[in-house]
Amino acid sequence: MPGRLQHKSALITGAGSGIGLESSILFASEGANVLLVDINLEAAQKGAAIIAQKYSNVKAIATKADVGKEEDIKAAVDKAVKEFGRLDVMFNNAGIMHPADDNALNTEERIWDLTMQINLKGVWWGCKYAILAMRVNPPDEAKGLRTGGSIINTASFVASMGAATPQLAYTASKGAVLAMTRELAMVHAREGIRFNSISPGPLKTPLLMDFLNTQEKRDRRLVHLPMGRFGEAVEVAKGALFLATDESSYMTGFDFKVDGGLSSCYVTPVGEPALAPPVSLIS
Repeated sequence: MPGRLQHKSALITGAGSGIGLESSILFASEGANVLLVDINLEAAQKGAAIIAQKYSNVKAIATKADVGKEEDIKAAVDKAVKEFGRLDVMFNNAGIMHPADDNALNTEERIWDLTMQINLKGVWWGCKYAILAMRVNPPDEAKGLRTGGSIINTASFVASMGAATPQLAYTASKGAVLAMTRELAMVHAREGIRFNSISPGPLKTPLLMDFLNTQEKRDRRLVHLPMGRFGEAVEVAKGALFLATDESSYMTGFDFKVDGGLSSCYVTPVGEPALAPPVSLIS
């Protein structure tokens, strides 16, 4: 059976690890050609090698880019179009969570500016150049290909919920991603270009686990999670896959929460989780 992204191409930022790497492998498994973009080229190359080993029917290309630089993002989009002939899916996933990010009194301006440069401006530029590419995607009805595409922006549950363990710059950047995604969805709704955000809950990824570097910090979060565990990056990748495919063709301006019920919870249940988390695609 044809994959859910057969004949399509995707660009994924932050593709060297976590959500980005899991999504790259998952998208490729569904037939997409994938440009894996990361500031760590070696990590992106390892991801591309995994895809090449598992799925010989698709192209997987790694490239280095700093999403905090507009010229790098433009070059990455241009590369995707040159290599694949089109860009159907843009997953603006790269971001940082700086260890010096704190409250309004303690967060330094340089930390604020760096976070906004990557988490917000990087997403803006990713959207900008993806729009330009998707507007000229050549249609091919026989292959199910059309003008336009799907743009997915990684936000966070903290964009919608407050926390007394502050990461103020990160939270503000992700709130801005939500607002920007909604606005862009309305502006481009009749061009066949869909914009949706995806808001992960706390995940067992290097980004968060490096930040939650003590058991006390981890327990401070776990007590609020209804499912009794941190999420896995592959679980968010599956949500991103849905937003990337035509299965979500009537969804735009939506924030897809993959948070284990956190944003709906008042009092968590007791006991241990009955089910183990899903297995990573990385091997």
